[in-house]
Amino acid sequence: MRNRRGREHVARAKPNQSITISGVSVAPGQRAVIDLEVAQLYTHTPLSIPIEVINGAKEGPVLLVNAAIHGDELNGVEAVRQLLGRIDESRLKGTVVAVPVVNVFGLIHKSRYLPDRRDLNRCFPGSERGSIAGRLAYQFFNQVVKHCNYVIDLHTGAIHRSNLPQIRANLSNETTSEIAHAFGTPIIIDAVLRDGSLRAIAEEHSIPVITYEGGEALRFDPIPIAAAVEGVMRVMRLLGMLRKTRKKSPITPVIARSTSWVRAEQNGILRSQVTLGDRVDKGQVLAFISDPLGRSEVEVKAPREGIVIGIQTLPLVNEGDAIVHIAFFYAENRLVQETVETYIDEVMEQAGEELVMSSMLG
Repeated sequence: MRNRRGREHVARAKPNQSITISGVSVAPGQRAVIDLEVAQLYTHTPLSIPIEVINGAKEGPVLLVNAAIHGDELNGVEAVRQLLGRIDESRLKGTVVAVPVVNVFGLIHKSRYLPDRRDLNRCFPGSERGSIAGRLAYQFFNQVVKHCNYVIDLHTGAIHRSNLPQIRANLSNETTSEIAHAFGTPIIIDAVLRDGSLRAIAEEHSIPVITYEGGEALRFDPIPIAAAVEGVMRVMRLLGMLRKTRKKSPITPVIARSTSWVRAEQNGILRSQVTLGDRVDKGQVLAFISDPLGRSEVEVKAPREGIVIGIQTLPLVNEGDAIVHIAFFYAENRLVQETVETYIDEVMEQAGEELVMSSMLG
């Protein structure tokens, strides 16, 4: 494929050039840590985003990998940390801009939001003189995102909700679709661009973005973390930034034609009967909701046949709460479930190998 500089990736790459992020220049074959000051707190303490730039020795695209736009989504933070340890700048073609924590304020407070309860992923492109949310979005987009050719945005489910590893992307963009498939999750959701999101504003500037979802907020989930790291590496190989390996080709993702949350029909205590990746039939019981004494109980049933891609993990629910997220496909659900199971087995094997290597190095 072509990078945004308009040249084909070739085996004999040219020497790279320096890259400047937030006023800091990083030479070819070097890496540097940059603190991007985005605002000040009312204590006059600066609020800064930590960035690591790995500028490869050879020419290539600039890839941004960021996490924790929502401050309580921690899996991506760990995935970026692991990714940084696997990249050799002397062998890298192009540049990786790694931002493990975008919403620093949210991370400090273990919160999805910023001080005014704003969702940072609805605040782009931001404002140079706006609220903390607006300033953070403005500085991050203008000082970092605009310097990149591609973006991988790492997310998890919200608090008390866990997501099956999946990619959300605007598949009408051919380049976005290509990197979404390369990432290699079992399911891709062709997601509309939401106003104020990083995806929407980046694509307005012809920067393809894919959003990875996996796991739950405020905890580390080894499988979604391993899936994120390996997915980013696959995209880098597709872009010619890393040498291709002889590893088995990733599974072919299945595209969901639509998704829907099934909601609680009464208040009470939830007992789920399904888990992530399960195939469900129309009318199948997904969960029971009862009062604490068990005197009143209702069944929550699947409205249609599909695959479970998200689930509430907190057993206390109010009427109307979203409890099971189901994706619907053109392909047979049995085949989709087999794809999911194969994927999870492969990621578990990969995660196990990484844990062994880590223990040996430690």
